[in-house]
Amino acid sequence: MEDPNDSHPEEIPGVRENLENNDTAAAAARIQQYLERENNVPLNIAITGETGSGKSTFVNAFRGLCDDDEEGAAPTGVTETTMEVTAYPHPNYPNVTLWDLPGIGTAKFPAKKYLKLVGFEKFDFFIIISDTRFRENDVKLAQEIQKMKKKFYFVRSKIDENLHAERRKRDFIEEETLTKIREDYLYNVNMCFVYLPKNKRDTLLFVMPNINPEIIIKKKKAFQSKIKYYATLSAAVAAVPLPGLSVAVDLALLVGAVTHYVHAFGLDIPSLKRLSNRTGVPYTDLCAIIISPLAAAEITKDLLLRVMAQLAGTVALIAAEEATRWIPIIGIPVAMRLSFTTTYKVLNLLLEKLADDAQRVTAHLRTQTPVQCV
Repeated sequence: MEDPNDSHPEEIPGVRENLENNDTAAAAARIQQYLERENNVPLNIAITGETGSGKSTFVNAFRGLCDDDEEGAAPTGVTETTMEVTAYPHPNYPNVTLWDLPGIGTAKFPAKKYLKLVGFEKFDFFIIISDTRFRENDVKLAQEIQKMKKKFYFVRSKIDENLHAERRKRDFIEEETLTKIREDYLYNVNMCFVYLPKNKRDTLLFVMPNINPEIIIKKKKAFQSKIKYYATLSAAVAAVPLPGLSVAVDLALLVGAVTHYVHAFGLDIPSLKRLSNRTGVPYTDLCAIIISPLAAAEITKDLLLRVMAQLAGTVALIAAEEATRWIPIIGIPVAMRLSFTTTYKVLNLLLEKLADDAQRVTAHLRTQTPVQCV
C-alpha cells in the first residue's frame, strides 16, 4: 500500500530562501547534508518468532547469504541456535542492521517478558517469522509490539514445505493453497500496520532482495524522487565562477548516486557473486545478461566520463555550461540551468539502464532451476 504523502517530494528547509538570496554556497551545503543524512538513515530490524520458524535463515537470505557461508552468516540448525540477541549488518548498507532474536516462548524468553528481555526500544520495527500455522505466541507478540507503539510485519516461512505436502492431494491447486494461507493471516492478524517514516521505508526498500519485478520498480521510483536534489546541488555549484569546479563536483555527485543505485539493485560485484552462490547460477551467466557498463564494475569518475560520453547531448551540455558561465549578467543563471538539466538527465538515464539490468537478472533467475542453498 502506497503512502499518499510520497507523491509530494520533501522540500529541504532553507534551500529555496538561500537560492532566492543568491547564497548558493549555503544552499549547496544544506542539500549535501540532506543527501548524506538520507543515504545513511540508521535502520534496526528485529527478526523474531517461535523457535525453529526460520528466523536465522531469513536473516541470511535477506542479506544475500547462504546458511552455510563461513563468513557473516547467522548460524542455523534443527534446534534453537540463537540464544541471545545478535546483530548482523547488511553487507552493502552498514547503517542497516538485522537483529536475530531468540525464539519467543522458551523458558529463558517467556512471551510476557519477551520484548523487555530482548530490548525492544532499540528496534525500528519487527518482522515476525511464522511457519506452518499461525500460533498463539505470534498473536501475543504482535499485540505486545502494538502496545509499545512499535511497527511490525508478518512473514510466513517454509511455504515450499507446505506446498510440497499439499501436492499429494488429488485436488491440489497451488494458487488456492496460497490464498488460504494469506486468508488465515488476514483473519488472525486483525490489527493495523503502522507506516515507517518515509526515509526509513526507503532505506528498507533499498536493502530488500529483488524477489519480484515490483520491488525493482519501487526502488527506481524512490531513486527518481531524489534526483532533483542532486540536480539542484549541481546547479548551486555551477554558480561558483571557478573553471572546472562544476564538472569535478558533478562527477563526485554522480559517483555517489550511481554507486547507491548499483548496490540497491544488487548489481555490484560482491552482490552478484553472493547471488550466484545462493542460487547456483554461474557468476559469468549473470554478467552475460547485464548491459550497462556500470553494473559488475567499480564506479569511478573515469568510468562515468566514458559512459556519459556515449549519452546523446551530454558532452555538449557540459561544454555549454562551462562556456556560458563567463557571459556577463546572464551567464551564471544559464550555467545553473544547464548544470541542473545535465545532472537530471544523466541520472535518469543511468538509473533506467541499471533498473533494466536488475529486471533482466531477476527474469533470468526465474528461468533457472538450480539447487537453492536456502
